[in-house]
Amino acid sequence: MQEHIEDTQASPEDTWFYEENGQRKGPVSEAGIVQLIKTSVLSKGSSVWKQGSPDWSRVEDTALRVHFDDSTPPPLSGEHIDNTVVWVLAFAPLIGAVLEYVVAGIVHRGNQYAAQSAMDSNKYWFVTVGLNIALAYFDEKRLVAAGHNTDKFKGWTWLVPVYLYQRSKATKQNLAYFIVWIACFVLMLLG
Repeated sequence: MQEHIEDTQASPEDTWFYEENGQRKGPVSEAGIVQLIKTSVLSKGSSVWKQGSPDWSRVEDTALRVHFDDSTPPPLSGEHIDNTVVWVLAFAPLIGAVLEYVVAGIVHRGNQYAAQSAMDSNKYWFVTVGLNIALAYFDEKRLVAAGHNTDKFKGWTWLVPVYLYQRSKATKQNLAYFIVWIACFVLMLLG
């Protein structure tokens, strides 16, 4: 985890604050904030604030925009990203349960009692886990292709609800697919 040194020596007018993983960071001098841009800790779409600003702003909407390479477009916004994979992922706990039954039927070659016994003992749990991880990994690659910096996710793709929450924040979308995944997971546990 990269540490960011806060600069308490700069005057309040010359310091910036920034958002990272839902936390306010700073104060940081303007030189420090430029370094965060150059090292891709802050990218287009990141939120920053400076004394005198009425509210948090996207970094590219401030005077700091000159520090970005203009040949690189900003990430696609949430409404422009194809969300098909993330919606399949939202229902993955239920889809995985169905796939577990299919696998149990194939492995036990029509022996319904053995297949049901395997399902009752959760013998094929890895099917659902693998499906969830694979879909989250595939969706993360699609986010990268849409221009989003997923380094902020810190490798949490394998923990699907955390990934879905982080994805909704990164794309500035609501938590609908996160909530659907939780509901499907609860239904799977109750079923």
